[in-house]
Amino acid sequence: MTIITTNSELRSFCQSLSSEPFITVDTEFLREKTYYAKLCLIQISGPDKDARAIDVLSTEEELDLTPIWDLMNNPSILKVFHAARQDIEIIVNLSGKIPSPIYDTQIAAMVCGYGEQAGYEALVTSICEIKVDKSSQFTDWSHRPLSKKQLNYALADVTHLIDIYLHLEDQLNKKNRHNWVIEEAQALTDINLYEIDPNETWRRLKIRSAKPKDLAVMKELAAWRETEAQRKDVPRARILKDETLLDLAYQKPSTEEELARIRGISKDMAKGKFGKLILGVVNKGVNIPEDQWPKLPNKKPFPPKLAASLEMLKMLLKIKAAENDVAAKLIASSSDLEEYVQNPDSSHLLTHGWRDEIFGHDARKMLEGKIGLTIHKNKIRQIEIPD
Repeated sequence: MTIITTNSELRSFCQSLSSEPFITVDTEFLREKTYYAKLCLIQISGPDKDARAIDVLSTEEELDLTPIWDLMNNPSILKVFHAARQDIEIIVNLSGKIPSPIYDTQIAAMVCGYGEQAGYEALVTSICEIKVDKSSQFTDWSHRPLSKKQLNYALADVTHLIDIYLHLEDQLNKKNRHNWVIEEAQALTDINLYEIDPNETWRRLKIRSAKPKDLAVMKELAAWRETEAQRKDVPRARILKDETLLDLAYQKPSTEEELARIRGISKDMAKGKFGKLILGVVNKGVNIPEDQWPKLPNKKPFPPKLAASLEMLKMLLKIKAAENDVAAKLIASSSDLEEYVQNPDSSHLLTHGWRDEIFGHDARKMLEGKIGLTIHKNKIRQIEIPD
């Protein structure tokens, strides 16, 4: 039986995995009509590829997922995901805990030179030499019963992941880079990634105006919208679309008539309960004391005099990424380089761990004038500059 629909089956399966060195994990969920992801299936496999799909929506018996959460928090079992963040978010929302320890094959693939965004399908094709059947990719995972084709598709996600994991681990061990992946995966264990503070959601908006009073209203509206979306478990846009929220913040209506002129709000909405709520939130934002108005970070323009140094570092980054067969984006982003050029003596991401080893050390030497770049036989090379 590849699908688990009863608690006794679930307990037995999880018990059989309790002494394994690693398990592969994936989820199938829906989110189009809800705020929180609606979990439909959890697929898990041990190294033997005897995978199971746990039917979270089982009509046979309401499942107690405690055995799964115990597996997720067993410190002796490595939990292997691909592009883990969404899966972990779902687990955190349902169990209250982040799985540990974790391993992300997308990060491992970037460390092993599979590109900036190593997609699961590309890895299956490259490593497993199998073409993924995409016909069930956008299926309705909440519909029951699930077909054999759907189950095979879901289970393949975790069985192929075993081969991907083992292949990448072999490469990482040969290159002595296993700790790089563990170090990067640590960022996924920060609970702040998965806990949304309604009072901070205004920062996600595409803001045209940076006037502090506009921001005060915007912050109140965004916090109210987020709280309502969470309470009703609906997408944010079902409460208030971004463009409507921004228009409210800029126009600051104080009457039903003014509110009805805001795009996205009809006359009936403005006159009803919803309109009163909106006007109350806008009014609250308008009356926030000036000393409590939020402000956007005042990002200073990049100094033109450092432009040449920045371009040299970008070129060095490309060289080092190619030499070490690591995705350049994983080593440093453009903003990372800009920060580093402006404050090379500060404690920076590039001055720690494996990044310092393969790039940061030489980046410092370049800024100090101790190394340079040259072209030899149509290839850019790094050269030492004598004192």
